[in-house]
Amino acid sequence: MSLIWATRGRTWGFKFLRDGGFRDPLPVYDEVFSGVWDEPEAWRRVADKGALRFPDPLGRKDRAGRVIPHEFVLLGPLADEVDSVDEARELVWPQVADVFARVWELPKPPSVET
Repeated sequence: MSLIWATRGRTWGFKFLRDGGFRDPLPVYDEVFSGVWDEPEAWRRVADKGALRFPDPLGRKDRAGRVIPHEFVLLGPLADEVDSVDEARELVWPQVADVFARVWELPKPPSVET
C-alpha cells in the first residue's frame, strides 16, 4: 500500500509514520492537504493523490484529551479506488490499525516506514 501517514500518539506530537517512499513527505502532504480545512473527516482528490483525514476509530485521545487524528495521502492506484471518507477508511485503516495500536502509547514516536 503506497501512502503517507501522519498522526500523533498519546504523548508525542504530529509525526509521519509512513513516508510513501519520499525522502521528504512534507511537500507532497502539504500539496494534497492544502485545500482541506480543519474538518475532523475529509476526502479530497488531487490528480493521482488523495487526502484522507478521520479521527481515531477507537476514540483514543492524547494526554491533553484531544481525539487522535489520522491523516493519509493515498498515492496512485490506491487513491483511484475510493470516492469518500468511508470507503477510504475501510480500505486504509485495517492496514495500519495494528501498527498504531503498538505505537500510540510509546513515549517517543517510532521511526518512519516507507
